[in-house]
Amino acid sequence: MRALSAEASRHHNQKEGSEVEKSEAGEADKKVAGEEESRERQEEREGIERVKECPECHSKNLVWDYERAELFCGDCGLVIAENLVDLGPEWRAFDFEQASRRERVGAPMTYRIHDKGLSTLVTSKGLEPLGRWHIAHITNTSERSFIYALSEIDRMASALKLPMNIREAAAKLYRKVMEKNLIRGRSIEGITSAILYITCRQYGVPRTLEEIKAVSRVSQREISRAYRFLLRELDIHLPPASPIEFVPRFCSRLGLGGDVRAKAIKIIKKAQEKKLTNGKGPIGVAAAAIYIAAILSGKHKTQKEISEATGVTEVTIRNRYRELSEKLDIKILI
Repeated sequence: MRALSAEASRHHNQKEGSEVEKSEAGEADKKVAGEEESRERQEEREGIERVKECPECHSKNLVWDYERAELFCGDCGLVIAENLVDLGPEWRAFDFEQASRRERVGAPMTYRIHDKGLSTLVTSKGLEPLGRWHIAHITNTSERSFIYALSEIDRMASALKLPMNIREAAAKLYRKVMEKNLIRGRSIEGITSAILYITCRQYGVPRTLEEIKAVSRVSQREISRAYRFLLRELDIHLPPASPIEFVPRFCSRLGLGGDVRAKAIKIIKKAQEKKLTNGKGPIGVAAAAIYIAAILSGKHKTQKEISEATGVTEVTIRNRYRELSEKLDIKILI
């Protein structure tokens, strides 16, 4: 009897051991599968973040739309990626007070705020963000000027519909200018306008001086002077702007489609190969290429319409148009 009981006990233990092993193996498999899925999501996320330009129009003005879980081009509207994982909070809020009660962490650090968004004000209600009333009562003149400069950068960038990375980079560059004490004796509006123009050039999201001037509080001459001063003092070397960078935005303004855009870019590339763009303004070349491409595509636009959309005079468009059509041997019937 004892032998039978020992045998049964041993068999029961072996069965329990095999079940434990199966359970542990199952948990290990689940863990491995979970890690693989997490790694795949991370790789997918990193792959999307590596996208720096639109594959259709080569614009670098990319916009993340977290509500629709899409990444799309701000110039031509192409959806580059969709079904993105939202890394934001799982709760919703309909006003600032509700959001303040629900959020469990502070706002991320940003160069667009004078204190990088790290300051709080202790009041009878507890901890509150540094408010407008408190900023208005800052007695330090340099700090108030700094706050005003950052607000100017944000205002102009919003008016030009520039992405957030441009705003952050412009605010960071202003801090560098301030640290080198280059602001003294110069117009804050002129310096901030020039900084925004430089940052747009650096990030391949070109804006013309006319566009910057339209949202600035100073003249184009003042912006140009500040621009040359900053390039010299900060030893910044900007590559010449390519006419191709302006084509998608100008075509969008004129209501021209992808076929016209593609032809205009092709014309510019041929002109660059023959060095016809050397010493010529990139905006004038882009405007003339779009004018030619529109005619070839049967979507004719007048020189006046293109002049209004690009900010280039009709005389410049005519001159560049004649040069391109003659040197590239393009037959145009108007």
